[in-house]
Amino acid sequence: MAAPLTRAEKTRRTRRRMLDTAAALFIERGWAGTTVEDIARSAEVGVQTVYFTFKNKRTVLKELLDTAIAGDADPVATLERPWAREVLDAPDPATQLALQAAGARRILQRAAPILEVVRGAAAADPEVAALWRANQEQRHTVQLRFAEALTAKTGGALRDDHDASSAADIALSVLGPEIYDLLVTSRGWSPARWERWATDALVRQLLP
Repeated sequence: MAAPLTRAEKTRRTRRRMLDTAAALFIERGWAGTTVEDIARSAEVGVQTVYFTFKNKRTVLKELLDTAIAGDADPVATLERPWAREVLDAPDPATQLALQAAGARRILQRAAPILEVVRGAAAADPEVAALWRANQEQRHTVQLRFAEALTAKTGGALRDDHDASSAADIALSVLGPEIYDLLVTSRGWSPARWERWATDALVRQLLP
């Protein structure tokens, strides 16, 4: 006979159910079309439970975005995660770019739908706009660190005299959710095909 759930485990499962429910509603109905009451009703909890747990709808969206990007709820910065360390430690520039594309693919397969919710709502909601800007800045910080490592591996000889700053801009564009959503969601590319294209684009744009 299974041991009864602890209070902490019950709380964790309820939180996860609310987040999963919110994600499905945001993706189906959009940010504006989803209320806290909708989340509570679909998750079969009281409205006050949602407010007590998350304070407001924006915090629900932020936690969804953070966990979708990370793949878990552990408080570990992106650049400290194993896949990012593998990118930085790659032995040569081409391998590094392939690993960047592979890492971006895994993240976007999880996070692209939520990122699209945030991007779509940013134009009309100042708080969500701030969340979108913060996400862009975080992605740029990661890509800049990767670009600095790439520049070091090439001895500063990137294509077309790119430096780390402009190399980061290119990677931010190629590996961003906007192009992924266009090619994979709208045009029907497989994530694997997108990864191959992204790797090739980065190599052609950045390596001599």
